Amino acid sequence: MERTMRTPIIAGNWKLNKTISESVALTTALKTLVVDETDVEIIVAPPFTALAAVNDVIVNSNIHLAAQDVYSEDSGAFTGEVSAPMLKDVGCGYVIIGHSERRQYFGETNESVNQKAKAALAHDLKPIICVGEQLEEREAGRTEAVIEDHVTGGIVGLSDTELLSCVIAYEPVWAIGTGKTATPDQAQEVHNFIRGLLTKAYAVEVASQVCIQYGGSVKPENATELMSQPDVDGALVGGASLEAESFAQIVKMAISS
Repeated sequence: MERTMRTPIIAGNWKLNKTISESVALTTALKTLVVDETDVEIIVAPPFTALAAVNDVIVNSNIHLAAQDVYSEDSGAFTGEVSAPMLKDVGCGYVIIGHSERRQYFGETNESVNQKAKAALAHDLKPIICVGEQLEEREAGRTEAVIEDHVTGGIVGLSDTELLSCVIAYEPVWAIGTGKTATPDQAQEVHNFIRGLLTKAYAVEVASQVCIQYGGSVKPENATELMSQPDVDGALVGGASLEAESFAQIVKMAISS
């Protein structure tokens, strides 16, 4: 399957930013700017506190709602956690799982990523599974080993149908929030490697349909060049998603790439 058969996905990860009123203002502005964009999947991931308010703004629009994390259990004595049924109830269609910041600061592991992905899939939430290497791992020539560990550990036990509901997001940790960006060739090399890993575990016709996003200081200035690569199927956007204009520009670049 050619890249043109995969709809690009542009997701904005707002991280620990935006109050409810700020979230509503941002989403209201964004909705107007991207109202005519139909050949791209547009996703916003506000903090938990703003999910319901943002959903009210984007309902019946071309913008989809994602959460930034999910817990692996549906309910119980897990103070502070949010479950897949709760996210589904508030309007989410996607959930980001295993972001490098969750791995780095909160002890996320391949096992917990896999458990969360299965919990999300059980409630018709599409997981955006994040993978990526640290700077010292890249400099030590371990990029492929780290990516293989993250990918295979994250998707273990998923059926063909479940994998097709997943998105893989490659985020070189050294490029997140640093202003550094993987070159288009570097991004394509790793995306192609990920595609190869999926092809080893699943039939080619399944692996070729999975969208692989790039995440790591994506902004309007570099988005077109990155997303013109054959295996780069969109972007997981951080800082540039916090302003409606810059995020809308990246959405439009995904269509033209």
